[in-house]
Amino acid sequence: MLQARLISYPDAHRYRLGANYDSLPVNKPQCPFHTYNKDGAMRFDGNGGREVNYEPNSFGGPTQDKRYTERPKMVSGEVARHDHRSDSDYYTQPGNLFRLMPADAKQRLIHNIVGSLGQTPKRIQELQVKHFYKADPAYGEGLAKGLGLDVRALVGEKSVAAD
Repeated sequence: MLQARLISYPDAHRYRLGANYDSLPVNKPQCPFHTYNKDGAMRFDGNGGREVNYEPNSFGGPTQDKRYTERPKMVSGEVARHDHRSDSDYYTQPGNLFRLMPADAKQRLIHNIVGSLGQTPKRIQELQVKHFYKADPAYGEGLAKGLGLDVRALVGEKSVAAD
């Protein structure tokens, strides 16, 4: 029963107080601990300011520490965490999803992304447009147009998707 409480209490806290329940002084761990959670309900401690909470990043934020990689465990074979950097097909699935969307949904998606991405530095916009272009040329072209960027210069191609 005591072991069940180890799971049920934090679960109840998350439900009642939100993801930041462990930021409350009464719940805060006394040992060095950092989840990189930001925003959300019950945030009252400055929210980490402008520092980034994701990795990889180009702003000097957190980086993965290989010392804390989970060791493989034997089950009915070896089980380990998948290193998502070991394969390079990041673009087929999002490209297929974009191509499945009706034209009006594509425009809404592009409009929403442009609205958010338009607030970032131009260097970040250019990097992201290259990713969207790899998923689908029309996707990248739509975003570049909305952001006022020249997609041809970014991807180094002579022709791009038609409007």
